[in-house]
Amino acid sequence: MRITNKIMQNNNLTNINMNKVMQDKLSTQMSTEKKISKPSDDPVIAIRALRLRGNVTEVTQYYSKNIPDAESWLNVTEGALKNTSEVLKSMIGQCTKGANGDLTSKEREIILEQLKALRDEVYSTADVDYAGRYVFAGYRTDTSISFPMAEEIDYTITQQLDNTAIDEVTFVKTTKQSGGGYVDIKNLNSTNYQSVDVLEKEVDEVEVHRIRLNYKDLAYDDANPIIPTIERVGKDANGNITTEDLSATGVIGNIEVVHSYDVPTAYELAAEAANSDKVYLIPETGELILGDSVYREMMSYQDDVSTSTINEAEIRVTYQKSNWLKGDLRPEHYYACSSIDPATGEEMVYNPTYLNGTDVAKQVIEYDVGFNQTVRVNTRVDECFDPGIGREADDLINVLEDVQSLEDVVNKIDEMLAKETDETERATLTSRRKAANKALTLAKNKMQRMFEGGITAFQKYLNDNNLAITNCGTRSSKLELVENRMKEQKTTFETLKSENEDVDITEVIINLTSAELTYQAALMATGKIAQTTLLNFI
Repeated sequence: MRITNKIMQNNNLTNINMNKVMQDKLSTQMSTEKKISKPSDDPVIAIRALRLRGNVTEVTQYYSKNIPDAESWLNVTEGALKNTSEVLKSMIGQCTKGANGDLTSKEREIILEQLKALRDEVYSTADVDYAGRYVFAGYRTDTSISFPMAEEIDYTITQQLDNTAIDEVTFVKTTKQSGGGYVDIKNLNSTNYQSVDVLEKEVDEVEVHRIRLNYKDLAYDDANPIIPTIERVGKDANGNITTEDLSATGVIGNIEVVHSYDVPTAYELAAEAANSDKVYLIPETGELILGDSVYREMMSYQDDVSTSTINEAEIRVTYQKSNWLKGDLRPEHYYACSSIDPATGEEMVYNPTYLNGTDVAKQVIEYDVGFNQTVRVNTRVDECFDPGIGREADDLINVLEDVQSLEDVVNKIDEMLAKETDETERATLTSRRKAANKALTLAKNKMQRMFEGGITAFQKYLNDNNLAITNCGTRSSKLELVENRMKEQKTTFETLKSENEDVDITEVIINLTSAELTYQAALMATGKIAQTTLLNFI
């Protein structure tokens, strides 16, 4: 085959162009530090790069965003729980002091102020937030646990209880019927001691059973009384949940509203044998005082262990509350309830599934922290901030105030006795003092028993809180393990991604230098060949 100059020129130009293309490729690799600049350069590398980049992006999301966010949420939660633990320990300490029968008036006053402060503090801690989200509020992260200010909203609340919520309460009777009305030894002063003719034998204590609801100051209307509904939970032939109104079935003969200032009191009425089948609501204190037969019937309720989703011992009390003070707990975080919007009149229904027995995990918030792996970050408010904490503190505060009130009466009588010279008047004052002193002794005994019971009650709440702290710590430990694994995976995927995409810059520079030398050599060779013509061979 004859090789012409034209063929040689074309071949040289092709080779020079190929060298230039190689230079361009190597130059691009050096400037981008990547093996390919478009998928067609190497489809295998391109496909592998897409997969590895997706893995790196996902791991980065877990490691750099989700895990730190979850960790911060858990840290805020744990800090609030530990603060609550200290508050509950302080409450137990105050109860231990209050159980001492030899307290002075000043010491009781200090305990009273401490309990009030601790009661307010325990629920304010529940309103802690992380990045504008209330951490104990379940899915309602935009709704505070307690009311930030006083409001007027009509709520209908269904509180789910069992017979463990029934306790015994002692009432110290300090009143008597006199002159067509009632007089109370607590109201005795220097101007009315003659008419307040309560005798020592008329001062007594009454023991009854009650259900202490988790709210006080319930809604009531004397002209049209708002009566709560008390139901027992059961099951039908198909195993479905049923409820029966205890008033309709005859277990409760009647439910009546008796105010805390009414005489005779709900405690005295419930203690009468004739009222054995009655229940008395004290709206100011949120107490249901049970007649003896009602109490015995409720205590007989037992859960059937064969039905895991139904608690046959459950007692449901549905009641209404409208006036909410600053710091009161919002019922939508605890109960199946409904409210009426005061502005629009619209009804809002909360947590209806709480009543069907199947809602086991209530409003759990989980973060994706790894491949097909989640960690729960939230602790529900009802797991650690039981409304009973405040109600227990209220009871202790009330009994302390009763003791102080009776102690003030005794001191007033002592002052009057010290000044009185008339023997008849002194005899009257002495009689009143005996009655007041007996009432004070009974009130102190009641106070001591209640503070002893308060130690047990607050210890239970502390145990629940410590369990919540433990669960939070367990989640943090799990999150730490996941974080370490994600860190390793992030490093691994980034290494694989780099090995797949990135060039060895040293090798590229050497190859580029070699390509440049080859290119220059090709140019020189082509220049010499191009100078030779056919005439040189003639």
